[in-house]
Amino acid sequence: MSLYVLKRVFRENRFYNLSYKKITPICMCTRVQKRGIYTVDPIDNNESTFSKILIANRGEIACRIIDTSKKMGIQTVAVYSIADVQSKHVSKADEAIFIGPAAASESYLNMDKILEAVKLTGAEAVHPGYGFLSENAQFVRLLEENGVSFVGPSVESITGMGDKLESKRLAANAGVHTIPGYDGIIKDADHCVQISREIGYPVMIKASAGGGGKGMRIARDDQDARAGFKLSTQEAMSSFGDSRMLVEKFIDNPRHIEIQVLGDKHGNAIYLNERECSIQRRNQKVIEEAPSVFLDDETRKAMGEQAVRLCKEMGYYSAGTVEFLVDENRNFYFLEMNTRLQVEHPITECITGIDIVQQMLKIAKGHKLKIKQDDVKIKGWAIENRVYAEDPYKNFGLPSVGRLFKYKEPTHLAGVRCDSGIEEGSEISIYYDPMICKLVCYGKNRNEAISRSIAALDQYIIRGVTHNIPLLRDILTERRFLEGDISTNYLNEVYKEGFKGRQLKTVDKYKLIAIGVCFYATWDSRNRQFLNGPRIKIHEKVLDSWELIVRVEDEDIEVNVSQNNGFFNVQVGQENLEISKADINLANSLILTKINQNEPIAMQLVSRNAHGEYQIIYQGTKYVLQILTKDSVDLLRFMKLKPKLDVSKQVIAPMPGVIKSVSCKVGDKVTEGQELCVVEAMKMQNSMTAGATGTIKVVNIEKDQTVGENDVLIEIE
Repeated sequence: MSLYVLKRVFRENRFYNLSYKKITPICMCTRVQKRGIYTVDPIDNNESTFSKILIANRGEIACRIIDTSKKMGIQTVAVYSIADVQSKHVSKADEAIFIGPAAASESYLNMDKILEAVKLTGAEAVHPGYGFLSENAQFVRLLEENGVSFVGPSVESITGMGDKLESKRLAANAGVHTIPGYDGIIKDADHCVQISREIGYPVMIKASAGGGGKGMRIARDDQDARAGFKLSTQEAMSSFGDSRMLVEKFIDNPRHIEIQVLGDKHGNAIYLNERECSIQRRNQKVIEEAPSVFLDDETRKAMGEQAVRLCKEMGYYSAGTVEFLVDENRNFYFLEMNTRLQVEHPITECITGIDIVQQMLKIAKGHKLKIKQDDVKIKGWAIENRVYAEDPYKNFGLPSVGRLFKYKEPTHLAGVRCDSGIEEGSEISIYYDPMICKLVCYGKNRNEAISRSIAALDQYIIRGVTHNIPLLRDILTERRFLEGDISTNYLNEVYKEGFKGRQLKTVDKYKLIAIGVCFYATWDSRNRQFLNGPRIKIHEKVLDSWELIVRVEDEDIEVNVSQNNGFFNVQVGQENLEISKADINLANSLILTKINQNEPIAMQLVSRNAHGEYQIIYQGTKYVLQILTKDSVDLLRFMKLKPKLDVSKQVIAPMPGVIKSVSCKVGDKVTEGQELCVVEAMKMQNSMTAGATGTIKVVNIEKDQTVGENDVLIEIE
């Protein structure tokens, strides 16, 4: 497939794509981020740098690299697949190259197409971001053979640290503490069980070439080991093209703490302190913070010095992250080294004042590090919430897809930074990671960073996909998190039965109801006054008070509402709440008001229907309030209830994805819990099992078929 170069031409505040002679207008949308945090080693415009780089990535990390490159005076080239033709990173770059179909294996992972794009545009260097080709030694060799600089470490460093077996040996040789495990390749499931028994359960089965939580499973017995080996092998092959597995001792209840390092090509290396990444689901990080509330100065120094020692032992240059597991006694063990820019690098930038992307570009150009270890301080506290297009009520987050028909980031708030690769109108597809944004909040201490994070999540408007803000928001107010009592088991321990949504206290429920009935009163008043043009006249009198029943969380609550002197007065339970009428604007998605003129509150009105149902987001969670008059409630008694469907004998797709395998056929006898098929979404393998014992009646799927959320895959009788 030929490559097309897209050059930006400004005409009447728009730009056009030039694909040979075809001209297609694209809406230009630019969001300026305030990033006045880089106070250590600021950009020197007199310092030599690359004239043009190509970014072999997509989404938010491509946008992030473009931002710093522009500040350094470097021209940027984006690459994109057919699924990303209107993506944000394409519009931000100076040039853009089309590289193929949506599947990453045919576009972002296609080294020949990336190299052809480099040659076509004359880019001097390639920044890989994270994921895709960022830790692919073969890709680096290919660039070097063609005289193109790689903004990252050497082939030897990538090879050594990319293989978990070899990285463990290198770490041990450098005097870094390592985890006990099997120093070899696992041949098959039987071998995996044998080794697991020798090490002693629990064990961690993980891909030798893996990263990002993919190809990893915890096994606590032989059955777990067999199943984990199978699924991890499939994930590893799909994500990395390498199915080699290793097994090591699993440390129960550890913290996941990583050290950010920088090294140059002249033998210098420093560490930029730590990031706490313990809150995870399926071995993927959810919330990170810097610094860690758990480390003392002595442990921080020891971890940092070991990380630097490993860098110097390898001759490592560029940015990298040495990841450790830390037990309850602050003993730490080498987990792996990521030889690339980490997803969560912004929180380190916030507390150190160092632009890590800038340092990577300088190091790749051959400059020495100007920053000394003594220059690296801890200033304040930063928290990163990974906002994903996921349903947190399904196993803490199964992917969601769709188009963002309404989207607004809370960048108007102090101390808030949003690193994203999407905008209103963007589409979240099944082909790539479902991340929407990295919401980074910075404060002078942990409490302020948490408070700013909560406010930002409450005012983050996302419509069109399901997202994980309810879970993020709930974690930030949970007792153990506030006390810093966290580990990699946090989610399973705090939400033992899965995340069920925020449980409102009575006083908070009353506030939710008060805003809801104000919506109702505003709507009713507007209709009675015929403000939207001619209508059939139904009512003669505009009301100034209402007696209502609000049904929320299966509870009916009586509420009285009146309006006077520009305020709604709401009586609910024993509470009398006053709310300004001017703040209740039905055209606004976000409602910012005060209760009794002193307590600020943020709510989002999602929708209202003819049945009196109001969907309102409050404290991160969506609630449905049915608001009716007393007469209407009396009439509802005569309405027949819709029977609930029995879905125990149906296998339903929990999210959109691709069928990777089908292990049953019509007529097969199956037992409850037996695997029937595997669905892959965003490169994660999900085993779908029978909910009841019976006989397979219908199989609606076949291998490699694309399915949607709630599709019936298999039926049992």
